[in-house]
Amino acid sequence: MSVLVRSGVGQLCAVGRAAIPSIWRGKYFSSGNEPAENNPVTPMLRHLMYKIKSTGPITVAEYMKEVLTNPAKGYYVHRDMLGDKGDFITSPEISQIFGELLGIWFISEWMATGKSTAFQLVELGPGRGTLVGDILRVFSQLGSVLKNCDVSVHLVEVSQKLSEVQALTLTEEKVPLERNAESPVYMKGVTKSGIPIFWYRDLHDVPKGHSFYLAHEFFDVLPVHKFQKTPQGWREVFIDIDPQVSDKLRFVLAPSATPAEVFIQHDETRDHIEVCPDAGVIIEELSRRIALTGGAALVADYGHDGTKTDTFRGFCGHKLHDVLIAPGTADLTADVDFSFLRRMAQGKVASLGPITQHTFLKNMGIDVRLKVLLDKSNEPSMKQQLLQGYDMLMNPKKMGERFNFFALLPHQRLQGGRDQMNARQSKPFASPVAGFSELAWQ
Repeated sequence: MSVLVRSGVGQLCAVGRAAIPSIWRGKYFSSGNEPAENNPVTPMLRHLMYKIKSTGPITVAEYMKEVLTNPAKGYYVHRDMLGDKGDFITSPEISQIFGELLGIWFISEWMATGKSTAFQLVELGPGRGTLVGDILRVFSQLGSVLKNCDVSVHLVEVSQKLSEVQALTLTEEKVPLERNAESPVYMKGVTKSGIPIFWYRDLHDVPKGHSFYLAHEFFDVLPVHKFQKTPQGWREVFIDIDPQVSDKLRFVLAPSATPAEVFIQHDETRDHIEVCPDAGVIIEELSRRIALTGGAALVADYGHDGTKTDTFRGFCGHKLHDVLIAPGTADLTADVDFSFLRRMAQGKVASLGPITQHTFLKNMGIDVRLKVLLDKSNEPSMKQQLLQGYDMLMNPKKMGERFNFFALLPHQRLQGGRDQMNARQSKPFASPVAGFSELAWQ
């Protein structure tokens, strides 16, 4: 299986304004120095150049937002970018085991916190629906465990194209979908296993019930602001039109402080950082909901714990792609700063991680599950596919140590305090959290 995981980190090459020297040099990105034939003038490039000519240079965050989610020309809005024919492949597309183990994680947490009578499974950015489909298969297989629980599925998706793909993957053909473009719930139906399913464009529109949230490769595409430390202090990186070459973009530094600088910690020691205010807003919303109604959130993404610097990159056709070339034709991404997510959740809920995908899946019993599937399979090609998928997920040089897991939980979940009892057993429920320690059924 030959895929490029979105985790290779290259550096950007920047051209400063007038007296500002170049501040990045790297092998992956030339940022405007490609030959003309490799730099097509896309509709998005025309849009961005008009915008910059009208209002001046734009932040990297605004650039990412326009390129990825512009309603008319955005990369995510009108295309299916996943799979062999897309620009990248995610863990659920590699092996069914990944989604099955996440399904086990959610049921384990539901059981550990008292088996609530309601269970809202909420996924942010569900891709093709493959992951939630694998999770729902586990729910069906463990139907006796969930028989007294009112389960529903809630998908937060801005892409009309992908929502249609998700519906084909997940819903029962005999039950027609209900659509209302003007409603916060713009589509709803019934899954193949008979569970109600709803689509939203914004997390804030999802009902505030007892929920378990999933964000798999979601935070990495949220817009980031980039900052460079200079003798004059922190300066934000902007994107401008290159005056030397027509139809080209370049990186420049802001001449003075900008509002997003408020997100930089006073004791920051790195000389280049990326901050993601949108991620902070979402983590704060998830934290409020979990603190209020219980549940948990599981984040799976590639990232770091406040150590990396320049991770902004592009992917097109499973290859690294210059972030400023042919905008709108490639995915843009930046590593998740888990230390920032933890800081945004602090005081409201407890957090666990980040831990590597290798460790998390090992703790969840991936080796046992692989053996079961191999023993059941009579096809050599299927066995080879399972082994290749396992290697891609677990190999430290592939996804095993590049991807991380991070969780948000109510404080009582870890403290085992007597102010929140197990409803069925009337005792504290400070059992270990699966994945972050070895899975243990009670």
